[in-house]
Amino acid sequence: MNERERLLELVRKKALIIGRVTLSSGKVSDYYIDARKVVLDPEGAYLTGKLLLDMIEPRVEAVAGMTLGADPIVSSISVLSHIEGRNLAALIIRKEPKKHGTRRFIEGPTLPEGTKVAVVDDVVTTGSSLIRSLELIEAEGYRPVQVLAVLDRGEGGREKLKAAGYKLEPIFAREDLDL
Repeated sequence: MNERERLLELVRKKALIIGRVTLSSGKVSDYYIDARKVVLDPEGAYLTGKLLLDMIEPRVEAVAGMTLGADPIVSSISVLSHIEGRNLAALIIRKEPKKHGTRRFIEGPTLPEGTKVAVVDDVVTTGSSLIRSLELIEAEGYRPVQVLAVLDRGEGGREKLKAAGYKLEPIFAREDLDL
């Protein structure tokens, strides 16, 4: 079993919940992926970080994602990038600006303007949180150049990102879940 197959097995066993659920987008679905069950698991964190790092283009200098779903993913990628000598900085995007101190949306090291960033998420439905992440990365003066996810639910997110000028690159699509 290769790394992608093993991660898919973990997603199916630990994160897939069959049943009616309301998603963060407000849509109602007959299944839910609680990706935190996988990306916070030691093996799952490693596999997620490794597979996404392998997908990240050489020109990328940092990886970013919206809290809370992307926090462990961003951290895993950054740590593994250090081990592999790529040293991608980790950036966490807040949903609201910090209420004290710097009052920033973006947490992490201060990087030069124009830094090329890969933006990641766990599960993509409508793409709204990724669009918001991309906007905030741009507002910080960085340059988002790649958009990655663990799973594309195939419910319009890819198309919304494409309309905004970005290509979604997921590890898995809904079809991989064999629902």
